[in-house]
Amino acid sequence: MSSQSLKPRQSSTLEPDPYAAAHIYYGNSHRRKHDRARTYSATVEDSGRNRIVHKVDGKFAGRRISHDEVSLQPRKFLIHVDQTLKTLLSREDTDNNYQITIDDQGPKVLSLGTLASNAHNKFDVRGNYMLSNLLQELTLAQDYGRKTIVLDEARLNENPVNRLSRLITHSFWDGLTRRIDGSNIAKVGRDPKDWTSDPRPRIYVPKGAPEQYEYYTRIAREHPEMRLDVQLLRENCDGEEYVRDLNDAPGLLAIAMEEWTDPQTGKKDLRGLPFVVPGGRFNELYGWDSYMESLGLLINDRVDLVKAMVIHFCFCIKHYGKILNANRTYYLCRSQPPFLTDMALRVYDRIKHEQGAQDFLREATLAAIKEYHTIWMSSPRLDPITGLSRYRPGGLGVPPETEASHFEHILTPYAENHGMSFEEFVDAYNHRRVSEPELDEYFLHDRAVRESGHDTSYRLEKVAANLAIVDLNALLFKYEVDIGRIIRTHFGDRLHIPAEFCGPGMQPNYVETSAAWERRARKRRLAVDKYLWDEAAGMYFDYDTVKQERTGYESATTFWPMWSGLATPRQAAVLVSQALPKFEVFGGLVSGTEKSRGAVGLDRPNRQWDYPFGWAPQQILAWVGLQRYGYDADAQRLAYRWLYMVTKAFVDFNGVVVEKYDVTRPIDPHKVEAEYGNQGSDFKGVPREGFGWVNASYIYGLELLSAHQKRALGALTPWDSFVKATEALGMI
Repeated sequence: MSSQSLKPRQSSTLEPDPYAAAHIYYGNSHRRKHDRARTYSATVEDSGRNRIVHKVDGKFAGRRISHDEVSLQPRKFLIHVDQTLKTLLSREDTDNNYQITIDDQGPKVLSLGTLASNAHNKFDVRGNYMLSNLLQELTLAQDYGRKTIVLDEARLNENPVNRLSRLITHSFWDGLTRRIDGSNIAKVGRDPKDWTSDPRPRIYVPKGAPEQYEYYTRIAREHPEMRLDVQLLRENCDGEEYVRDLNDAPGLLAIAMEEWTDPQTGKKDLRGLPFVVPGGRFNELYGWDSYMESLGLLINDRVDLVKAMVIHFCFCIKHYGKILNANRTYYLCRSQPPFLTDMALRVYDRIKHEQGAQDFLREATLAAIKEYHTIWMSSPRLDPITGLSRYRPGGLGVPPETEASHFEHILTPYAENHGMSFEEFVDAYNHRRVSEPELDEYFLHDRAVRESGHDTSYRLEKVAANLAIVDLNALLFKYEVDIGRIIRTHFGDRLHIPAEFCGPGMQPNYVETSAAWERRARKRRLAVDKYLWDEAAGMYFDYDTVKQERTGYESATTFWPMWSGLATPRQAAVLVSQALPKFEVFGGLVSGTEKSRGAVGLDRPNRQWDYPFGWAPQQILAWVGLQRYGYDADAQRLAYRWLYMVTKAFVDFNGVVVEKYDVTRPIDPHKVEAEYGNQGSDFKGVPREGFGWVNASYIYGLELLSAHQKRALGALTPWDSFVKATEALGMI
């Protein structure tokens, strides 16, 4: 397999770069006026060598012997796109899902004509990986309208680590990038979760952004065919009854925009700032997904995107009071795990010599301070007894982003008790015409699970809103430390808080100092040690503020205090020696232990944030935490395990990159059917976006590995085999 740099590709005056991004490789390099055009008028006829191979006694007939052309030059193929694609799929895609994977039972060989012989001489392309790459390349060529192409063999046998890294860097991020403005509001403003009788594109604008209200009303006026409904939110827009009533007309919430000049007309207008979504089907700005994505984006020098997302979050805190789960009306009462200070500091470190960098950091810090005081350290999320915080969002009734039928098994008995139809009961319950305290408690915890980002897990089910959980308090400790350091280092130890960043009861222009934040951090560490740290078990557990006891549920979030610096060096050592072995499996870290999850079956189905599943955020935060305390070898090992698993699935299953993995499965870890299935696996021919935080984990994880480890990963060497080989060579 070949190896190449991942630096941005420059088009050559002599030969097109064989690893160029698709828009260059099938776009610019195929221009008909190009000196060395890669589009030809020749028709490549199908030869008998690529005829359909029929089954004999249930098995494919024997494969042909090789007729490979011998050449000292890099091999190039002259390919008729549509005909070759049809032949390839008919021979190799035996399960008819428009992917070529190890599950397919084709002969795993296809002959292609070489460019040097004008397609007369043939070369056999063999194996699942090269054939699936061929399918991907032909699909991309079709996207660009190509009928006949010249294809470099290097593009088919490319080192899989380099190929996946290249796709993430030059394709996937762009596929996940969105803007919200008049150019696409007709599409993104239409909510797929709008269960009303007349779904239509709709956007709600906060009162503090009148320029956006004027902008969108003009767009609606100029394009009546859109049926765009533009609404102005009331000033206090997160009241429970108000948010509930918005469900009758759900819509998108406006986020930050910028002034720009139309290059065609020369007129100034507004344009949406870009952001990155978790997966291809999303159009909203999501909370902690954006932070995780930022870690990979910064390595790929996409500082512009990360900076824009920080600005969006500041806009949300200023106008909606919090970083939202996502910018839809039914999320107005619900936040997400807070990562803003770390995200802002990482951006600032990259732009600190640019004009306006100090203002950017000030705005982000002010927003974080407001969110800290008004959301995380206020009722109902603050537990007054422990001084620790909980996920405990507001809201009335059934969570509106789910169809009522999602909770049918829960709600039907109540409807029957009240002598109502299912729909009548849901409406009566949502509008409090009937009182059901048990249901109130159930949905309180359900909303808290969704706010935590860990939806769903038996760790949190039916108890989430009562838990002072490890992950949230580790993140808030990081807020306290970061804000104190920012105030002391960048603002002369005095930061004035303007009115727009003051919450209820806060006086405009009061001054925050580093000492106050350092005291808050020390206080939280003491509380976490008292309530969450279990010395005997050697790990952190969530604390039930109602039962006043630790839950004992073993979760990978026990490593988050290492990420945030909350753990002492001694506690970190205990976590590595006692907790880490419980979570380390074939593909990295599992979300929770099998022992804590308990038995699963028809009456107790598996939850996607439990054993045996692993998620990119859990991996990344553990890697960073281990490195922070000097456990570099452990971080490398865990990163290698995760990256190997992702790479192996990418090679075996047509380039798949998905939301989550079964980290205990060596063969097909992406096949996860728990709850919501797996985002990112349902594509035709070629993956176009991957999945946001897995993309980031791949780019970030590679930064941790040595050159030897990267080479072994590219050769698909399992971790245990790599260790044995390096030990035999005396390298460990």
